[in-house]
Amino acid sequence: MIPPAPAMAPTAASAFLFLSPPRSRNHLHSKPRPRPTATAAASTRSLSDQLEPLSRTLLHDKPTPSADRPTPEPTWVNPSRPKPTVLSLRRHRRRSPSAHPSSAPLQPLLRAIRALPEDADLADSLHAFFPAGSPPSPSDALLLLNYLHPSWRKSLSLLAWLRALPDGAFPLDTIFFNVALKSLRAARQWPHAERLALDMLHAGVPLDNITYSTLITAARRCRQFTKAIEWFERMYAADGVLPDEVTYSAVLDVYAQLGMKEEVLALFDRARGSGWKPDHVAFAVLAKMFGEAGDYEGIRFVFNEMREVGIKPNIFVYNALLEALGKTGKPGLARNLFEEMTAQGVEPNARTLTALAKIYGRARWGRDALQLWEQMREMKLPADNILCNTLLSMCADVGLVAEAEQLFNEMKDPECRDVPKPDKWSYTAMINIYGSNGDTDRALQLFAEMLKGGIEPNIMSYTIVIQCLGKAQRIQQAVEVLEAGLEKGLKPDDRLCGCLLSVVALSSGEETEMVLSSLEKVNQNLVKLIRMLGEDQVDVDDFTKELKGVLNAAAPEVRRPYCNCLIDICQNHGFPPRRAREVFQLAQTYGLYSKIHSRKDEEWSLDLRSLSVGAAKTAFDDWMRTISERLVQHKDLPESFSVYTGSSTHKFAQGLASAFAAHLEQMAVPFRPSESHVGSFISSRDDLVSWLQISSSSVAIAG
Repeated sequence: MIPPAPAMAPTAASAFLFLSPPRSRNHLHSKPRPRPTATAAASTRSLSDQLEPLSRTLLHDKPTPSADRPTPEPTWVNPSRPKPTVLSLRRHRRRSPSAHPSSAPLQPLLRAIRALPEDADLADSLHAFFPAGSPPSPSDALLLLNYLHPSWRKSLSLLAWLRALPDGAFPLDTIFFNVALKSLRAARQWPHAERLALDMLHAGVPLDNITYSTLITAARRCRQFTKAIEWFERMYAADGVLPDEVTYSAVLDVYAQLGMKEEVLALFDRARGSGWKPDHVAFAVLAKMFGEAGDYEGIRFVFNEMREVGIKPNIFVYNALLEALGKTGKPGLARNLFEEMTAQGVEPNARTLTALAKIYGRARWGRDALQLWEQMREMKLPADNILCNTLLSMCADVGLVAEAEQLFNEMKDPECRDVPKPDKWSYTAMINIYGSNGDTDRALQLFAEMLKGGIEPNIMSYTIVIQCLGKAQRIQQAVEVLEAGLEKGLKPDDRLCGCLLSVVALSSGEETEMVLSSLEKVNQNLVKLIRMLGEDQVDVDDFTKELKGVLNAAAPEVRRPYCNCLIDICQNHGFPPRRAREVFQLAQTYGLYSKIHSRKDEEWSLDLRSLSVGAAKTAFDDWMRTISERLVQHKDLPESFSVYTGSSTHKFAQGLASAFAAHLEQMAVPFRPSESHVGSFISSRDDLVSWLQISSSSVAIAG
């Protein structure tokens, strides 16, 4: 079956930190939390169960003195320097270069190792430099391991040689394994890292908090999230090692990556209650998680927590929050946050500007987008391909053609070194601007420039060019572009097929057959369905089966556009009048038009903004038929009726409002434009009932 289709902001000048008074961390998750769902061994207790007794017995309860031991006298503590809590463990400090022993005696060995291949066995070189009976000192061994850090194979070879020395010749401490693990983490060699940790357990080498932290962060970098959770829970279940600040931040990110929101909040609360002070990384993880979920209250929670612990957001936290606000649909708050960031002296980077450009583009905030553009030019802020391409897309969204051309020309200028050279996404964005603006010749010129410059167009480029040519009624050229792409190995996706459907709707006569012939090479079932729509004798059950098959094979996001185009084809090509209505009603049954109707006691409304012109007419006619049937059945009707088509104020809008207004005028239906809401048409019950009674329903509605 076809699944149902998936379903601004205050602009107060106050800073984000003063949006609301601080609240308890528990306000976001007052409901009972589920147990963690990590794929640890069945015998391992849940993280919540493990943390509860630790935080209770180690951090909060006072130890009970034994009966045979007197209570010790209290130790005086300097109140200005309180005693650290159990969780404030110290990580191994990095020694300064001057603190390291001189590497001069090891230089011959280092040169010999450097000359060996990456996968070479270092045993012979090490035996030659350290003869039997004189193994390296611990400081020399650590110096060698640190030197070999970029080469994980040589690090493992050195560690294996040290482990193979006679018993007692060189006692291996945990720190040597930790250095090797960091080398494996940097190289993203998770299987080797886990194997080395298991070797430590087998050899009886204790794993400290540095070992676990390195393992967990290595698993996270390699996207082995379940493994990261397993080793995190092992800290408590097996060894009772408490995490440090790096471990907490890493595991919070792992839980967030797995979508385990409740576990993130539970761990955050436990750690905060134990005296842990979250760092910028932890807050960035929380902001990203709440943003992915569209949880604005969660974003406010992040700000309140940062204020509570006395941490000012850095560029990473600001970037995460900006991206989160973009996903929650809060452009006004995103703008305030950006202004606060610059006021705090935090300089935006390319990622910051990319996030803000996306937000302004989606919100169609032309004025703010232009101000952002001018601010970038004045500050000469850094730019990369992602930022420049996002800016070009933003210009397409808000209709800033001249600004887009200026940036694109700078990207093509070999003398301009402040911006990167254009890639296929840059060209695609500019083609989209010209295509949406109706400048077909310029779009084709850029497309040809891509091919001439050796930049292979992507499928989006082909889709935009074909759509542009179709709207310009240059059907033959659209087919030629498609055929040229197919010869080069282009594999059309559902969006390109939808674009070809729209071209079919805009074509006529021999050109229609030309498009159908090309479309048949891509999707035979679509062509079969179109031909069935045009045949009057086709049974509705056969047609329904074929339509269901086509829609089930398509991606969910293109199913409604497919139906829009099919309805347009039925209307534009003179297919049997009932076909457009049948497609619309079947699409309604499948949930593709489920949110266009709204019924209240005082008003009924019809939202046509996501429909094509033909589909909007069909939906309106079907709506009129429903109202007429209720009138005949003497059922109650509301006081007023409204139809919303959108304002079509965007520079590149296609003008559904004007097309629908012409349809209303042709039918002489008593709907008039609303004075208070642009893009809305309203009618009273008395006017509409009078029109329905006077008009012949069979003629008026079928029109």
